[in-house]
Amino acid sequence: MNLVYNWLDIIQDYLLPPTCLLCGNPGMPHRDLCQPCHQQLPRNTQCCYQCADRLPTPSSAPMLCGRCLSQRPAFDETYAPFVYGDSLRYLVMGLKFGAQYKNARLLGHLLAGHLQKTAEKPELILPVPLHNSRYRQRGFNQAIEIARTVSKEIQVPLDLHTCRRRHDTPHQSNLTAKQRRKNIKNAFAVVKPITVRHVAVLDDVMTTGSTVHELAKVLKKAGVARVDVWVCARA
Repeated sequence: MNLVYNWLDIIQDYLLPPTCLLCGNPGMPHRDLCQPCHQQLPRNTQCCYQCADRLPTPSSAPMLCGRCLSQRPAFDETYAPFVYGDSLRYLVMGLKFGAQYKNARLLGHLLAGHLQKTAEKPELILPVPLHNSRYRQRGFNQAIEIARTVSKEIQVPLDLHTCRRRHDTPHQSNLTAKQRRKNIKNAFAVVKPITVRHVAVLDDVMTTGSTVHELAKVLKKAGVARVDVWVCARA
């Protein structure tokens, strides 16, 4: 299967040479991103291992932030390779509100590259579900589009059917952390039996962690032992 994908990549690069989505210059092999733009992406290196929020002081050992120490979230670890700045915002917003699927492919490649070096493989990837009405309105789920590339790159299956969003919550972007927690409370349900022990919940960006906390909570209640969070960037 990998050999087939390699030939498809070669053919695609020949017919449609990679072009950087950020500056328009020629991209790296199999990536719509050039090397200078890739080097300038803001890395999220000094961060809490559980929620990926940036830490005030560097540490060589894994550390928890004060918020996770005082109120542990339902998920176990978060992998967020980048900080949500201008470049990441451009790619995410272009995907989310402009249906730029090539952005999803690039974000998926970047996330997968980080995960291959840092994360333990789960048994399945579960993209954060959209409510049916929001899905019909938008026509796609950006988390699923990113997850398709990640799944192919790291060879972990997707699960699109075990969880659903029970109600269409208002957009979280303009809410405070407290309002986000209230807005998303009891938003998810496990609708099919789940037998695996280790799941990765995948989304585009993590801001306060309220959404993935609620989703991890219902997964833990359904019998999942470990829930990691995979996001492209941490706000």
